[in-house]
Amino acid sequence: MTLNVYLSGEIHTDWREQIIAGAEGLDVRFNSPVTDHAASDDCGVAIMGAEPSKFWHDNKGAKLNAIRTRKGIEDADVVVVRFGEKYKQWNAAFDAGYAAALGKSLIVLHGADHQHALKEVDAAALAVAEEPVQVVQMLRYVLTGGLPG
Repeated sequence: MTLNVYLSGEIHTDWREQIIAGAEGLDVRFNSPVTDHAASDDCGVAIMGAEPSKFWHDNKGAKLNAIRTRKGIEDADVVVVRFGEKYKQWNAAFDAGYAAALGKSLIVLHGADHQHALKEVDAAALAVAEEPVQVVQMLRYVLTGGLPG
């Protein structure tokens, strides 16, 4: 069984790389949003033309990025959403809600200090992890039935 896993959320740490490296040898295909912050912010105006207002600049980029995000979440068997320490990731919360609304298997990844703020998101998830290695262990268990050893 191949799992299609969409890795959503913060882009300022290497959590995606940790999960991908840890899942080596498992039958998993990963997908994610564009993680180049500048490209993600400026894609709309770079492709469709400049905007005088920052609102419309961001709006163009958000809509263009949503094409990739929606497709990735819709095609996923499992959606992992990471909430980082540095910024409030409203887009990550939106992705988690979208995945939950589609009935996707949702794993939420965040530190203990965000537990209260994310309690509703956590309640929609099938699993909550604090470290990327736990996500890898979850994927391994789902695919093989094997526990961490």
